[in-house]
Amino acid sequence: MYGLPWSLIVTLVGGAALTGAACGLLGTFVVRLRLSSLGFTMSHAAFAGAALGLALGIEPLTLALIASVLTAAVLGPVAERAKLPADVITGVLFPLTMALGLIFLYLAPGTAMSSSALGLLWGSLLAMTHTDFLWLMGLTGAIVLTIGLFFKEFQALLFDRKLAEESGIPTRPFYYLILFLTGATIALALRLVGGLLVFVLLQSPAATAFQFLYDLKKIFFWAALLGVSYAGVGIALSFAFDLPIGSAIVLVSTVGFGLAVWRSPKRRR
Repeated sequence: MYGLPWSLIVTLVGGAALTGAACGLLGTFVVRLRLSSLGFTMSHAAFAGAALGLALGIEPLTLALIASVLTAAVLGPVAERAKLPADVITGVLFPLTMALGLIFLYLAPGTAMSSSALGLLWGSLLAMTHTDFLWLMGLTGAIVLTIGLFFKEFQALLFDRKLAEESGIPTRPFYYLILFLTGATIALALRLVGGLLVFVLLQSPAATAFQFLYDLKKIFFWAALLGVSYAGVGIALSFAFDLPIGSAIVLVSTVGFGLAVWRSPKRRR
């Protein structure tokens, strides 16, 4: 980071911290509700939307957000109304979104492996703008506020959805809200981590926290903190060894999760 203006450094580091915190918080839902395949599909839908924006000369983040949220709508309400398992829907949508993303990159002006295209694939710390930082700040604040206001409902949903419904809690709106926030977070994290790798940051911090903790409040807190830590160490690794930022974050988070599984008291029991 030597030679960079302090304002840019604050934006980059702050954006990475907010991305890690948002991914850690929502990752708690993804891991506990076993939404891995859904989140994976949404991340590639965001990549396809961003690639389309690159091909059309439109702001990639806008189309990434639209594509991710639309995919969340398909994976949630449409899947339930069609009475199809989520894995069936994701099994169809995942290769479709991946294929579309690569096609859009191929059609984008200039070379397919331009810096913009590589940024969509592997992430780019320097692509983080002040506007992205503000969006991430607003989204992270909204996630924290939502969890705080509806903590009891989310706790019941995470414990047992059917039991929560029998207790009179309308779980469907909260489930859809989780999908929507996850889609928005994936889209906003796209610049930093990249479309092919963003889901790892959504999964690893929460999965690490679940290896040691049972209390949901502590899991939320440590998942967010681990997300910030993984993003921060990934930044340092990226600058130290000139690695793509997304790949560096994935390496750090994977090592962290592997160590957690190795030392987990839950595994030993």
